[in-house]
Amino acid sequence: MLRKLHPLIGQVLKQTNVQVSRKVATTSCVLATDVYEPDYLDSLKPQYPQYPNLNVQIKGYDYPILENYQRYLHNVAEYLDIDVADCYALPPQNMTVQRLKPNSMVTDSEYRLKIYERNIQLQDVDVPAYPAFLRLAQAALPEGVELTVQEHTDECEERRYVPDKDLLELKAELERMQSGGSGGKKK
Repeated sequence: MLRKLHPLIGQVLKQTNVQVSRKVATTSCVLATDVYEPDYLDSLKPQYPQYPNLNVQIKGYDYPILENYQRYLHNVAEYLDIDVADCYALPPQNMTVQRLKPNSMVTDSEYRLKIYERNIQLQDVDVPAYPAFLRLAQAALPEGVELTVQEHTDECEERRYVPDKDLLELKAELERMQSGGSGGKKK
């Protein structure tokens, strides 16, 4: 049929080794055990594979720079249509650095530093969007700020909450009373 339309089409098909065939419609019987699934269910699946939960952790010594960088990463994630599930800060860690005099153990000066930490939790990150996010995050990384991206785990969630010291002391006292039997009181 194609050869009748134009004589060059047959020659082109022979040169490119393309086979033209006519599909014959076949009917298949549907068993009673098959389940009908509507077509719109396929459209609900993500187009690309996804990372389920990622934790973007940034640490630094300068709080205002860290806050601005965290805001920048949040805006980049929204621009790339990445869901930001949560953003939170952890309490600062205190660190003491001592500078010694040359060839001695005598302290020349002592510095007290605070390390601030911010976390951004990303959810359902498309695989093609992740490298773009990471390149932009690394390109804008301020000096003195450390960037770490990892999978979100239960340990990340536990680090988020500060323990109540009074409650921990009461629990320890209760355990001591239970292990001592009568509570250690003598008459």
